[in-house]
Amino acid sequence: MNRLHAVALCLALMLWLPARPASAATTCTATMTTLNFPATSGAISDATATLSVTCSTFGLSLLANAKVNMCVSIFSGTDGGGTLNPRRVINTFNDPMQMQLYTDAARSAIWGARGNATVPNPLLLQFSYAVPVLGGSQTINTTLYGRIPAQTGLNAGTYVNRFTGGADTLIEFRSAEQLLGTPAMPASCTSGGDAGTPSQFPFTVNGSVPNSCTLTPKPVPNLAFGNVPGPIASNVDQTTSIGLVCSGRTAWQIGLDNGLYASGTTRRMRNGAGQFVVYELYRNSPRSLRWGNTLGSDTLAGTGTGAAQSLSVYGRVGVQAPAIGSYSDTITVTVTY
Repeated sequence: MNRLHAVALCLALMLWLPARPASAATTCTATMTTLNFPATSGAISDATATLSVTCSTFGLSLLANAKVNMCVSIFSGTDGGGTLNPRRVINTFNDPMQMQLYTDAARSAIWGARGNATVPNPLLLQFSYAVPVLGGSQTINTTLYGRIPAQTGLNAGTYVNRFTGGADTLIEFRSAEQLLGTPAMPASCTSGGDAGTPSQFPFTVNGSVPNSCTLTPKPVPNLAFGNVPGPIASNVDQTTSIGLVCSGRTAWQIGLDNGLYASGTTRRMRNGAGQFVVYELYRNSPRSLRWGNTLGSDTLAGTGTGAAQSLSVYGRVGVQAPAIGSYSDTITVTVTY
C-alpha cells in the first residue's frame, strides 16, 4: 500500500522598512499673564510676566517622538504707536510713557518680531517630547522682562497697552514627528518639517504715574512788609511766591491757614509784648480774593504741568495804629491733590 506523505514547509517572510515621518497633528498654543509695572514718577520701573507655551501631538502610534521649532513674536501693541523701539503705554489722554519688553533678566535683548525692520528678533523656542499612543505634549514657561526707563515730563494717570490680536502677537512653528525614533529638528520656525497653524496670545501691559506735588523751595520765602514809621496811614502791600512742581495733569489746590495769632478769621501778627498788627493775604493782585484754607472755596486751584510753577501771594497791612515793635506770624501752606 502506498502512503502519501505530506511535507509542510514553513517559509518565514521578513520585510524591513526604515522609520519614516508619521502622519500626525501638532498644535501649539500660548497664554501670557498681565505685565503690571509698579507706579513711577519718572524713575526706572521693572516688572515681569510669564509666557506659557504648550505643543501637543496626536495621531501617532506607540513610541513616537515630536520636535517643534518655534518663533514667538511681539509687535507694538494696540496702543503702542506702531513702534517696537521704544514701545509705549498711554493714558486716557493719549499721553505716552516709554516702556520696553525683553527676553533676558539683564534687559539687554529686546523681544521683537520676525520680519520687523527695527527689532527682528523674536523669542526662539524648541520642543522635543515623546508621543505615546494617546498623544503627547510639552509646556515651556518663559519670563517676559519689562522695563519703564527713566524719563521726565510724565503726566499723571493710568497707562495701558493691549496686545490683543494677530497684529500684536504671533506664534509660528514647524513640527516633525517620527515613529520608532527621533526626528530631526526643523531648520527654523518657517522651514523644514510641517508647517503649523499660527496662533496668538493676547495680554495687557499696565503702568501708572501717581499724582504728586512738591513745594519748592522749602520753606516758602517770607513775606516782609518792611519798616513802617509811626501809625500806618495807608495800605502797605507786599508779595511773596510759592513754588510748586506737580506731575502733569495733576489737579491741585493750595490753602493758607489763618496763622498762629488769628482772631477768628482775622489774621494778626504779634510782637514780643503780645500786641498785634492786623494783616491779610490774597490770591489776586487787586487783593479782593482772600486766600484761605477751605477747599473749593477760597483756595488757589490749578493743574500740574510737570514743570515748576510760581504762585504769587499778595499781602496787605491796612490802616491802623499799632504799638511800636517787631511783629511776625507763621502761615501753614497746604497742597491738596
